[in-house]
Amino acid sequence: MIIYAGAKTIQIKIVYFGPAMSGKTTSLKHLMSSYGQERNLRSIETTTGRTLVFDFGSITITGSDWKLKIYLYSATGQDFYASTRPATINNLDGIIFVADSQLEYLTDNIRSWNELFLYYGENLYQIPIIVCLNKQDLTKIISDELLANNFGLERFSNYKIVHTIAKEGKGVVSAFYNMLEFVFPSIPISH
Repeated sequence: MIIYAGAKTIQIKIVYFGPAMSGKTTSLKHLMSSYGQERNLRSIETTTGRTLVFDFGSITITGSDWKLKIYLYSATGQDFYASTRPATINNLDGIIFVADSQLEYLTDNIRSWNELFLYYGENLYQIPIIVCLNKQDLTKIISDELLANNFGLERFSNYKIVHTIAKEGKGVVSAFYNMLEFVFPSIPISH
């Protein structure tokens, strides 16, 4: 978090993280669209439309005196481009982890989750985490309990599991508001 008292501006960085094809970019696109900022979303993609390095956008929320500038990134999930992820998740204020709800992808989710510990170690427990169990419209999905146990979520100071269907936008904005509530616990956030 960066506070510019003279300009009355607060800047925060939130990163969407998770395995390849879990719905990170789709979630970010829907969020930006819901704020009328879809034109301000920048992507560095492969020729097949997959995230190469990261997607980036920003949303500004103006209050009576102060401005909140929220920088939003989605890290690439493709292992081939894993070397770009540390730079993307550097100096963040919160992580929205987008997990693929399909039971067959539990191992991919765990592998991506464990990667965060390579970068943050025990400090990860202090970072606000929203876990989006995405693709809830599909069958044979992971339960909240199974995911929480495999991720060891009970050790975190601030976490919440939110069910999402990113392609329809369901739960995406709620997950974002939940993150803002963690980052700014003393400010009531309306959903």
